[in-house]
Amino acid sequence: MSIKTFAAKIFAHRIHKRTQNWVNNPIAAQEKVFKTLIQKGKGTKFGKDHGFSFIKHHADFVKNVPIRDYEELKTYVNLVVEGKEDILWPGLPLYFAKTSGTTSGAKYIPITEGSIKEQVKASRNAILNYIHETGNADFVTGKMIFLQGSPILEEKNGIKLGRLSGISAHYVPNYLQKNRMPSWETNCIEDWETKVNAIVEETKNKDMTVIAGIPSWVQMYFEKLKENTDKNIGDLFKNFELFIYGGVNYEPYRKKFESLIGRKVASIELFPASEGFFAYQNSQKEKGMLLLLDAGIFYEFVRSDEFFSEQPNRITLKDVEIGVDYVMIISTNAGLWAYNLGDTIQFISLNPFKIVVSGRIKHFISAFGEHVIAKEVEEAIQIATSKTNASVSEFTVAPQITPPENELPFHEWFIEFESEPDDMGTFIQYLDKALQEQNSYYFDLIVGKVLQPLKITSIQQGGFMEYMKSIGKLGGQNKVQRLSNDRKVANGLSKYKIS
Repeated sequence: MSIKTFAAKIFAHRIHKRTQNWVNNPIAAQEKVFKTLIQKGKGTKFGKDHGFSFIKHHADFVKNVPIRDYEELKTYVNLVVEGKEDILWPGLPLYFAKTSGTTSGAKYIPITEGSIKEQVKASRNAILNYIHETGNADFVTGKMIFLQGSPILEEKNGIKLGRLSGISAHYVPNYLQKNRMPSWETNCIEDWETKVNAIVEETKNKDMTVIAGIPSWVQMYFEKLKENTDKNIGDLFKNFELFIYGGVNYEPYRKKFESLIGRKVASIELFPASEGFFAYQNSQKEKGMLLLLDAGIFYEFVRSDEFFSEQPNRITLKDVEIGVDYVMIISTNAGLWAYNLGDTIQFISLNPFKIVVSGRIKHFISAFGEHVIAKEVEEAIQIATSKTNASVSEFTVAPQITPPENELPFHEWFIEFESEPDDMGTFIQYLDKALQEQNSYYFDLIVGKVLQPLKITSIQQGGFMEYMKSIGKLGGQNKVQRLSNDRKVANGLSKYKIS
């Protein structure tokens, strides 16, 4: 056993003990975060505008601070972008994480010294937790790659800005610098396809043990490696042990990954965002991710079926239930207050508090009142592929409200198959049945002949990648929208369909 491996196991044990302190006292941990945030925010413009001096309990916070998304918080964010201090958080942020906006161009998410430290700590602890649970630490001596955005940062009124993954690249600890791939120069390449080709050249002869990134873009890296070397990834990287991912559900990609790798490897799911690092997978034996309760983030939850009501009920951790879809509302040590992240989650355990991401509150299909969410379509396609031996590279779903020739409306699935099912009709039956079993509203619409069963439009190989490239979202932290309530994505994909 190398000194580095031995040290990693000791460190992992120490971090596990620290983690258990708040895992065993979750409500107290959240109460402490709440009080700290309010105390820090009292002297800011936002705190003064919202009576933070009078906030003692969560009920006071609910009364004084409404739920906002980015657009609604933008008045305050703009002041920070202009370089004004003490607006959302004391002083100025260290960075802005620049992300794509929905209605008003770029979004600038503030990142403070405290919040970036929590981001780095959570990434580290996810790996250390894996080491503690499994006893496997040999991978720390091999090469590790994190497919991410460029670390080159711009500057706006004295504040550096860039993609979150690019900002995080500046915080790789010294003890991992020699292990880290690709080179700094390659990591700075902006064009994603050029970058991936360069990464292939740099890594194909290395002892890669850990590979991390959004599954769709890691898949692209694997495919190019296989094309370049004519080897399965598992044969090329004999000590490849751990795949770390976040951003999307891995299950629709798992079968394809195992085919490319040629064997199974352990994986860790993360739940990071520019706004904070919320959870990580803490068990190789159980599903779900451990919600991080001492990481400078105070959580509130609103049932997704109540979210758009006039005064939705905002609850804290002590009142959540298993199996309910909640919109996650966060207040953070970067100055986001009662902020609607847009993600929906479900609790699958209350001791400890563990979650799965079920979708986006704005990403659903409810053209007929069915409110189908991402978790349901992802599980449906997983069931259909497992029963038919089909393999799917990528997919998205949209409603077809006005079909031709007096047909009933339907859900249209745009699927890029790696290998098509032997019988497409059987595949569609499994897919539609799986969705009906998960969503009673969809079932009723099919049975009541308001909708006809779903239809599939096959997309040519590489079609989704070309579509993402056409809208300027190829690679990095970008991901394909699983479903939408309109035809915007569907229309964009139409040029890549197989006639």
